[in-house]
Amino acid sequence: MGPHPAVAAIRLAVRRVLHDILTDHHSTTDAAPHEPPPSPLVLVACSGGADSMALASALAFEAPKLGIRAGGVTVDHGLQPGSDLRADEVVLRLRELGLDPAEAAAVTVGREGGPEAAARDARYAALDGAADRHGAAAILLGHTRDDQAETVLLGLARGSGIRSLSGMAAVSGAGGRYRRPFLQLDRQTARKACMAQSLPVWDDPHNTDPAYTRSRLRHEGLPALEKALGKGVVEALARTAQLSRDDADALDAWAGQAEAAVRDNTGLLECAKLYALPPAVRRRILRRAAIEAGAPAGSLFARHIEEIDRLITGWRGQGVINLPGKVVAQRQGGRLVIRQG
Repeated sequence: MGPHPAVAAIRLAVRRVLHDILTDHHSTTDAAPHEPPPSPLVLVACSGGADSMALASALAFEAPKLGIRAGGVTVDHGLQPGSDLRADEVVLRLRELGLDPAEAAAVTVGREGGPEAAARDARYAALDGAADRHGAAAILLGHTRDDQAETVLLGLARGSGIRSLSGMAAVSGAGGRYRRPFLQLDRQTARKACMAQSLPVWDDPHNTDPAYTRSRLRHEGLPALEKALGKGVVEALARTAQLSRDDADALDAWAGQAEAAVRDNTGLLECAKLYALPPAVRRRILRRAAIEAGAPAGSLFARHIEEIDRLITGWRGQGVINLPGKVVAQRQGGRLVIRQG
């Protein structure tokens, strides 16, 4: 008799991603002739919750069959009493699954961007540090289709454009470091897989705390949408994310090709040439220029780009526009200057 259907589903999802990682690793590793390349190390980011515990168990099961080393890391955000003890428990569970290395990384969460964004930034910094320290080829993240739907709705609420509606990418980070095998699986599948394997899970109280936007969306917003629109909202939002990502990728590529043609010999953006571009392409060029000048991508919203765009499409002698990161934008002699203020 085969494994429980939920267990089979998570293992298949992880197996596919590990095959991709292995292919990428072999194509980028210089091995001596007639010698196999060294085995890559794949880490799982594990909070101890159902999604990441299911992911850790699938990684522990599938990696050895492909000759891949598997480890895990849990991040202690220090936001709750006893969080260090909880992190130690997660490390113990990872080791019991056979993952090595398995470690906890303690972080200090700042305040920039709000509590959720600050915690996320600290978490990814810790995961990057663990990957660099151990030379990991990739880090697996347990985001599910439900998480994707929530991300799309949050992007829609911010009015940040099609890139926000594209949600989380299956592959992201420098060199494709982060992989999300569960984006096509729902949260209940991961929980059922843990139950079928008798894996202990920890339910983070922050996930039900109404002080957090995502928590309110999860427990109030999405259920209200399903009540009003019927079942299938989560699947539809996840599908929207993929379609939006395809469109956004195409527009990004167009903007990348067009950018060189709208700069003068000194590298400044020419307003007349920018004006001739479709708005979606032009605004991508403006956003990229602002980020290159030092504006933090996470703090640069649609309204900022619209203000810069008006220097091109609605020029009435406006003054300097202040952007996040102490970056300023202004029009000078038919050129757009974006720099540190």
